[in-house]
Amino acid sequence: MRLSYQSVSLPFVFPFTISKGTKTHQPSLIVELDFNGIKGYGEAPAITYYNISVEQMIATIEAKRPMIEKYALIDPERYWHYLHHLLPDNPFLVCALDIAAWDITGKLRQQPLYKLWNGEMNNAPLTDYTIGIDSIEKMTEKLLAKPWPIYKIKLGTKKDIAIIEALRKHTDAVFRVDANAGWTLSEALEIIPRLKELGVDLVEQPLAKDDWEGMQQLYKQSALPLIADESCVFEKDVEKCAGYFHGINIKLTKCSGITPARRMFQRARELGLKVMLGCMNESTIGSAAMAHLAPFVDYLDMDGPLLLAQDLATGITYDYGKFELSKEPGLGVQLI
Repeated sequence: MRLSYQSVSLPFVFPFTISKGTKTHQPSLIVELDFNGIKGYGEAPAITYYNISVEQMIATIEAKRPMIEKYALIDPERYWHYLHHLLPDNPFLVCALDIAAWDITGKLRQQPLYKLWNGEMNNAPLTDYTIGIDSIEKMTEKLLAKPWPIYKIKLGTKKDIAIIEALRKHTDAVFRVDANAGWTLSEALEIIPRLKELGVDLVEQPLAKDDWEGMQQLYKQSALPLIADESCVFEKDVEKCAGYFHGINIKLTKCSGITPARRMFQRARELGLKVMLGCMNESTIGSAAMAHLAPFVDYLDMDGPLLLAQDLATGITYDYGKFELSKEPGLGVQLI
């Protein structure tokens, strides 16, 4: 098996702002695994607040390349376990390699990935479209520029209610709110009932990721379902969220790939938790991995390619919340 990669920096259509900061481009690492002439692709976006950079992932590749390449790819799940122990401090890179291994597996078996997992695409939920934090006027402009049935609204400011009130004047679409850990308990208790009145159907990560005491109180009193994001990164975190959140947002990049994500789905179901599949502004390469998992989740946040002004591949088409995959095996993507 041979490994190659490229570093990219993809521009956003609009500057992308959440409670943790603003960026105009999304840096990402794209990997290619070549297994006897069959090529698989994976992607790992770099996220500043997780202290993961493209340069760090490349340095790890160059340090571990012989070990990454020597593995005989028979089973992608076994390959993930191998990578998990080989690269214990770099889950983002493990994710990219895991996606590429699954892409190869689908191509070897001549099936799209969702069919390997006995999924039915008519069970996939609609994807939302994200409106990043900005002035109320700019957020309204973003909403009007993309008519959509479900919006994820980034909050965590001093004008959160005013934002939702202003946006609600322009659409009857479903609103989902992501505070990105931007509220205190007292703020959340005050804001959430008003959000329900304004047609919001869930709130993602209202409090700081380690404020479990606050989340326990909020969970008991919240008028809306609460979905863990920063509080649920790895498999071990799923168990902790029961009794503190109503659901979890699983992001492939954070949890280290398709392989652990599928186990997280199962454990969440056993615990009675709803499952959201979330993105980290991936291009079509990383988003395709999400798309194949979509039949197994309740909520879908797969709008990365819609937020980017430049893409790297084809393989997903979007139409007012719905999406369609190519009929090709594996991820079904073609690099541009």
